[in-house]
Amino acid sequence: MRFLDQEDDDPILSVVNLIDLFLVVIGILMIVILQNPLNPFASDSVTVVENPGTDQMRVTIKEGEVLQSYEANDTIGEGQGVRAGVTYRLDDGRMIYVPEAE
Repeated sequence: MRFLDQEDDDPILSVVNLIDLFLVVIGILMIVILQNPLNPFASDSVTVVENPGTDQMRVTIKEGEVLQSYEANDTIGEGQGVRAGVTYRLDDGRMIYVPEAE
């Protein structure tokens, strides 16, 4: 009566294997969350630019616990201010800023 042996069909063994699988998945998810630059548990200052140079560009800035998000729109730099100087690009790619006299 070897076919009626109940040791091979123990349903608890399947549950134990599922629990082990879920523990591995949870561990991987925790590692992914901790490596995210916008992690809420990190106190670093981080700037993330999504889709740079496109119409859907978004800049997200995290300073400590403060999270700010800026999205691109159709307007070009508006506001009040005065000209502060001139910037020149050299042939080798360096940029030089020359402040204007007051």
